[in-house]
Amino acid sequence: MSSGERPLQDVVFLTVAEVASVMRVSKMTVYRLVHSGELPAIRVGRSFRVPEQKVHEYLKESYVRLQSA
Repeated sequence: MSSGERPLQDVVFLTVAEVASVMRVSKMTVYRLVHSGELPAIRVGRSFRVPEQKVHEYLKESYVRLQSA
Protein backbone atom coordinates (compact mmCIF):
# COMPACT_ATOMS: atom_id res chain seq x y z
CA MET A 1 0.00 0.00 0.00
CA SER A 2 1.39 3.43 -0.99
CA SER A 3 1.58 6.25 1.47
CA GLY A 4 -1.73 8.07 1.69
CA GLU A 5 -3.79 5.06 0.62
CA ARG A 6 -6.42 3.71 2.98
CA PRO A 7 -7.17 0.01 3.44
CA LEU A 8 -10.00 -1.02 1.11
CA GLN A 9 -12.34 -1.77 4.01
CA ASP A 10 -11.99 1.88 5.12
CA VAL A 11 -12.87 3.37 1.71
CA VAL A 12 -16.32 4.94 1.51
CA PHE A 13 -17.89 4.65 -1.95
CA LEU A 14 -20.56 7.05 -3.19
CA THR A 15 -23.16 6.52 -5.91
CA VAL A 16 -23.34 8.88 -8.86
CA ALA A 17 -26.44 10.49 -7.32
CA GLU A 18 -24.59 11.04 -4.02
CA VAL A 19 -21.59 12.56 -5.81
CA ALA A 20 -23.92 14.85 -7.78
CA SER A 21 -25.53 15.97 -4.53
CA VAL A 22 -22.17 16.66 -2.83
CA MET A 23 -20.89 18.57 -5.87
CA ARG A 24 -24.25 20.25 -6.54
CA VAL A 25 -24.23 19.23 -10.21
CA SER A 26 -26.36 16.92 -12.32
CA LYS A 27 -25.81 13.17 -12.47
CA MET A 28 -24.92 13.59 -16.17
CA THR A 29 -22.04 15.89 -15.18
CA VAL A 30 -20.73 13.20 -12.83
CA TYR A 31 -21.01 10.57 -15.58
CA ARG A 32 -19.04 12.85 -17.90
CA LEU A 33 -16.30 13.27 -15.29
CA VAL A 34 -16.15 9.51 -14.76
CA HIS A 35 -16.09 8.66 -18.47
CA SER A 36 -13.42 11.29 -19.19
CA GLY A 37 -11.23 9.88 -16.42
CA GLU A 38 -11.22 13.12 -14.41
CA LEU A 39 -13.02 11.40 -11.54
CA PRO A 40 -11.91 7.82 -10.82
CA ALA A 41 -14.66 5.26 -10.27
CA ILE A 42 -15.23 1.54 -10.19
CA ARG A 43 -18.00 -0.25 -11.99
CA VAL A 44 -20.32 -2.45 -9.93
CA GLY A 45 -22.66 -4.24 -12.29
CA ARG A 46 -24.20 -1.50 -14.41
CA SER A 47 -23.52 1.35 -11.99
CA PHE A 48 -20.49 3.30 -10.85
CA ARG A 49 -19.13 3.92 -7.38
CA VAL A 50 -16.75 6.77 -6.65
CA PRO A 51 -14.40 6.81 -3.64
CA GLU A 52 -15.48 9.70 -1.40
CA GLN A 53 -11.88 10.81 -0.91
CA LYS A 54 -11.44 11.17 -4.70
CA VAL A 55 -14.47 13.48 -4.84
CA HIS A 56 -12.92 15.70 -2.16
CA GLU A 57 -9.54 15.63 -3.93
CA TYR A 58 -11.17 16.56 -7.25
CA LEU A 59 -12.98 19.50 -5.67
CA LYS A 60 -9.84 20.67 -3.87
CA GLU A 61 -7.77 20.54 -7.10
CA SER A 62 -10.54 22.29 -9.07
CA TYR A 63 -10.78 25.20 -6.67
CA VAL A 64 -10.32 28.43 -8.62
CA ARG A 65 -8.69 31.40 -6.97
CA LEU A 66 -9.73 34.76 -8.37
CA GLN A 67 -6.96 37.25 -8.86
CA SER A 68 -7.58 40.82 -7.81
CA ALA A 69 -7.30 43.43 -10.53
